[in-house]
Amino acid sequence: MIKLHEQGAYLVGGQTIIPADAEASAKLQATAGKAVSPAEAKKETIAWGILEAHNTSGNMEQLQIKFDKLTSHDITFVGIIQTARASGLEKFPIPYVLTNCHNSLCAVGGTINEDDHMFGLSCAKRYGGVYVPPHQAVIHQFAREMLAGGGRMILGSDSHTRYGALGTMAMGEGGPELVKQLLERTYDIAMPGVVGVYLTGAPIPGVGPQDVALALIKAVFDNGYVKNKVMEFVGPGVASLSTDFRIGVDVMTTETTCLSSIWRTDDEVKKFYEEHGRVDEYKELNPGEIAYYDGMIEIDLSEIRPMIAMPFHPSNAYTIEEVNANLMDILDDVEKRAQVSLDGKIPYSLKDKVHDGKLLVDQGIIAGCAGGGFENICDAADILRGHFIGADDFTMSVYPASTPIYMELAKNGVLADLIRTGTVVKTAFCGPCFGAGDTPANNAFSIRHSTRNFPNREGSKIQEGQISSVALMDARSIAATAVNQGFLTPATEYAGEYRRPVYHFDKEIYANRVFDSHGEADPSVEVKFGPNIKDWPEMAKLPENMILKVVSEIHDPVTTTDELIPSGETSSYRSNPLRLSEFALSRKDPAYVGRAKEVQKAQRAIEAGEAPEDALPEIVNVLDALEREFPDLQDDIEKIASGAADGTEGVLGVGSTIFAVKPGDGSAREQAASCQKVLGGWANIANEYATKRYRSNLINWGMLPFLIPEGDLPFANGDYLFVPGIRAAVENKTEEITAYRVGEEMKAFTMRLGDLTDDEREIITKGCLINYYRG
Repeated sequence: MIKLHEQGAYLVGGQTIIPADAEASAKLQATAGKAVSPAEAKKETIAWGILEAHNTSGNMEQLQIKFDKLTSHDITFVGIIQTARASGLEKFPIPYVLTNCHNSLCAVGGTINEDDHMFGLSCAKRYGGVYVPPHQAVIHQFAREMLAGGGRMILGSDSHTRYGALGTMAMGEGGPELVKQLLERTYDIAMPGVVGVYLTGAPIPGVGPQDVALALIKAVFDNGYVKNKVMEFVGPGVASLSTDFRIGVDVMTTETTCLSSIWRTDDEVKKFYEEHGRVDEYKELNPGEIAYYDGMIEIDLSEIRPMIAMPFHPSNAYTIEEVNANLMDILDDVEKRAQVSLDGKIPYSLKDKVHDGKLLVDQGIIAGCAGGGFENICDAADILRGHFIGADDFTMSVYPASTPIYMELAKNGVLADLIRTGTVVKTAFCGPCFGAGDTPANNAFSIRHSTRNFPNREGSKIQEGQISSVALMDARSIAATAVNQGFLTPATEYAGEYRRPVYHFDKEIYANRVFDSHGEADPSVEVKFGPNIKDWPEMAKLPENMILKVVSEIHDPVTTTDELIPSGETSSYRSNPLRLSEFALSRKDPAYVGRAKEVQKAQRAIEAGEAPEDALPEIVNVLDALEREFPDLQDDIEKIASGAADGTEGVLGVGSTIFAVKPGDGSAREQAASCQKVLGGWANIANEYATKRYRSNLINWGMLPFLIPEGDLPFANGDYLFVPGIRAAVENKTEEITAYRVGEEMKAFTMRLGDLTDDEREIITKGCLINYYRG
């Protein structure tokens, strides 16, 4: 079904794969009439051409990218614009689209969600942007319909910013990276590797894009095959897929941990642009005659079968046939995984869902940027037509991804067909993807064509004894399961026909409702602030020497950003840094916030010229140990300890840190890092960072992204660490940094910071990106 090459590979004429082994030169000579080096053939990938066209550094090894367009939604754009305003923003230099698809319900916290929307509208007017009102479109569907363009690059503050199927290389990053673009700076990365995804064959009836995506994620997530690389979809199988199908696969590439994606384009994609009135944005994209890829994934689409990603990760995937055939064994495995993901805090089992040997689910949802496409919904409606959801526990909801899609469903009768079955059809909203809509009942099991199935992301709260869980499936198999009254069923059992109605895009819907400044800023417009919209607190620069207290220790194989800062109701407070920080790690380590705040008191005392031990009594033992072991610092520490800190400014800082094995999988949300910084955090310590975007968020908020080798930890939760000369180590690009666990003995250990650009080093030393831009 899926084959991963162990080495790089050449693609000749878009059709022939030649592994980059000892025989490669001879095979290239025989097939293409010439042999070329990997360095030269890399330039023939689609990705290389797009990156080269957007690189401003003149050096293709170290890229400095300027994007064509930006996009954000309503739990990210307030913080981004506030940061840019604090750094001197006068107008948006490129098109910036502000969508409102996350806090659309305006149901939590009084007026604060709508206050954020009015902030966005006023900023679109003042700075020259585009404002998409609530319920009009989810962020990524609007971008597909109105922003994407062949050979273009788009940066979005949402991790599922993926428009590669339309020939647009798009990346999802934390807000500070968008701030850099708004201030006409660049996105700086080393040239990423490019992995080919070579498609052959065609999907069989009943197999949809989520099935292909889950099979792909299963094959590459655990082994890191595409981590921080660009996935380039090529091969003859691409032509067998509709544009909607390609989009459905493409958006899920985020769950592989790749950096971005791009696809070869053809007349099928051109039709998409024609339908949306933007045919001039189409560009045919194909790799060159001999293109080299750093890895190659072969997928025979005809061998893909309906898939299900069991809790609690998209990579925990099986065919539905496997689950039905080996149900109890797989549920045993899910329970074991749950004990890790849930830290054993709550009993968890799905075995009560087994009835007469079959798995009975409680809820089906087709929604968002992954599931809410026109073709997914129409195919699901064909399976559902003439059947009924029934009057028992099982419920079914469908969220079209945009109002134009909703309108077409109404015009062609699909909407009526769905409603007649008992399905509830709702407006464009991302809520089910992050726990703000259609939360299941306690102990319920939901199947969803959406993006993620992490713990809590469906809305449950482990700390309050509430637990439900989600499995990811394709819309077609969700519909087949609904027809079967909730018993898990693959869509390949549907023997009827798919009508495949033609889609007609109604551009007047957006023309009549979306505010578009057409790039014209109006400085006379006052920005509207609600009482929940707060500025960022002042953040200190990196001190010369650092005391860190470990205040949380997480040993899960992977820690998601949902666990670092939960989604759901917390999203309403994303415009209020202090209020939001109270939720940090609340579902993973509820004691974290209190511990971090206690440590922060010592730093505030030092900044105020007061004795830190008055604020944090236990710090006196740490300071005594440092005086004893580091004679060069003795005088300064004595002054700091007594509160007579004249002349010691910046010598010593006190902050908190967390350890996690592999933090940062999932969302691009910068608040996973900024909340820690607001609470006095100065570092993360990890064996590995799950994604580039989380590590970038740490750096942009002035947090040290320390790395230590896997194995026995040299410290434990509650320990104090001392990192002497940390500022000089950052400035001087020291590769290995010696730190000490403070105790009766000072136990030394080594940490690394990994590769940092000169700008990133300066951001860290100045304390955060805001300070960096203030000078």
